[in-house]
Amino acid sequence: MSDITEYKTEQLETSTRYNIRPTVFFPAAGIIIGFVLFGVIFSQLFADIARSVQEFISTSLGWFYILSVSIFLVFVIALALSPYGRIRLGPDDSRPDYSYLSWFSMLFSAGMGIGLLFFSVAEPIYHFAVEVPPATDAEAGSTGAAREAMNITFFHWGFHAWAIYIIVGLALGYFAYRKGLPLTVRSAFYPILGDRIRGPIGDAIDTLAIVGTLFGVATSLGLGVIQINAGLSYSMGVDGSQMVQLLLIILITAIATVSVVAGLDAGIKRLSEMNMTLFGILLGFLIIAGPTIYILRAFVESTGYYLQNIVSTSMRTDMFTDPTWQGDWTIFYWGWWISWSPFVGMFIARISRGRTVRGFITGVLLVPTIVTFMILTVFGQTGIHMELFGDGGVASATAESLDFALFAMLDELPLTLIMTILAMIVIGTFFVTSSDSGSLVDDTLASGGSLNPAWQTRVFWAVAEGGVAAVLLVAGGQAGLSAFQQAAIATGVPLTILLLLMCWCIFVALKEDHAEMVARERARQRSAPPRPATAGASASGSGGESKPARSESPETREKPKARKRKKNEDDD
Repeated sequence: MSDITEYKTEQLETSTRYNIRPTVFFPAAGIIIGFVLFGVIFSQLFADIARSVQEFISTSLGWFYILSVSIFLVFVIALALSPYGRIRLGPDDSRPDYSYLSWFSMLFSAGMGIGLLFFSVAEPIYHFAVEVPPATDAEAGSTGAAREAMNITFFHWGFHAWAIYIIVGLALGYFAYRKGLPLTVRSAFYPILGDRIRGPIGDAIDTLAIVGTLFGVATSLGLGVIQINAGLSYSMGVDGSQMVQLLLIILITAIATVSVVAGLDAGIKRLSEMNMTLFGILLGFLIIAGPTIYILRAFVESTGYYLQNIVSTSMRTDMFTDPTWQGDWTIFYWGWWISWSPFVGMFIARISRGRTVRGFITGVLLVPTIVTFMILTVFGQTGIHMELFGDGGVASATAESLDFALFAMLDELPLTLIMTILAMIVIGTFFVTSSDSGSLVDDTLASGGSLNPAWQTRVFWAVAEGGVAAVLLVAGGQAGLSAFQQAAIATGVPLTILLLLMCWCIFVALKEDHAEMVARERARQRSAPPRPATAGASASGSGGESKPARSESPETREKPKARKRKKNEDDD
């Protein structure tokens, strides 16, 4: 791969004054518009087709999803532990663009914000009291069901999800910032496609990435709006109607549009930090007002139980039970995360220039996962504690609708109205940061890898995401949204194949890069001037009696230590 221009990111050829690549922009826009029109005109037919596709994936391809996602996790851990971890996403002397605080805030807000807040109470309570996973022997409502409910929730939101994002983010960051290729999904396949990434095959890859990104984001935005409406309905008696949901979409899309025009630093970065602060306030309130000691004990035990059972849980295919549950939950999550991977992977690559492979993998895999586990424990175990040791009410609300779970739990705590309003604000800011990040990624792909695409096209993608969510609600309400959610999951099948190929491309490129790095280090060692002979060596070489070696001064002894510290700093 030495023929690639190093360290200077390339932009593919574009046209028009809006700096777009027509062979990517227009096919992606056409597919999106066609799906929307078909969903509006034939909403029931589309829902039936999407449901059939989902059932086929669950029953016939579920094993493929399970195996592939497990491979992704093993692969990224092996890379982090390998000598390739020293390689930077950029020149050898580059350093990260963002502090750890800003980096983690943007990672978490873009990665799972809306979905995590939606399911943090709903999923543990559902598996605990409504439908226990069929592979377990626990009885609904028991302490055993509570343990299994948190384990399966951790599994769905833990290492596997972030490993998927790492694959795409690592590939894009490496090939763009270290090898100078465009910051687009196609660049990850240079080791097997070569210069053909700049032709129709590359255009098709980027088009698929845009479509998967937009439908994945639109689905999440729809979930966020429905949950905000549920909070207004549950706590304030506001009608849960399509009109209210449309008004919420228009309002939040308008804010997202202003933010995406402001750019990464002025818009997305500040909003990400703000909503993490608000989320932290909500989280802190629940820890203090909820069963604090129970939450802390549950976090430790649930994390240990998750790590203890991660291998068996990762490879479970429910071969002796009805696969419906796994299709509705595990396969749904894997398809959803994979359909989001071009979006989140591109975004974390965009903000991770200068980090080492080891630092990138460790940071993205561990920190968001630990924070996610704490959030799931605080929200989910608070609800479970209410059912096991309190007056209950959360399970019945969850059984009625998953949308009500969070607000039913807040209803049992002090400052209900204030915390409910705060929760809806947090959901709204997650909506905005997800829309911003998705728009920026779609625009980067459609503009041939430009890091600063035209603001007009950024506005187009932001409005398109809000428009798709709005059309889905008008076309069929929750049913229409579910249909497109299933369509987004279906895009995960071809994307999974691309991610497996991406793993091979990453390995080949890092192996060659590491070999070149080792060769350069050996060449420097050979060209270094020889050390002067010591007095003892000179005396011995002249045939005389050996003299005792001169003792080293403290300064001399300190030099190897200083070099070792410098090496550790370079490896970060």
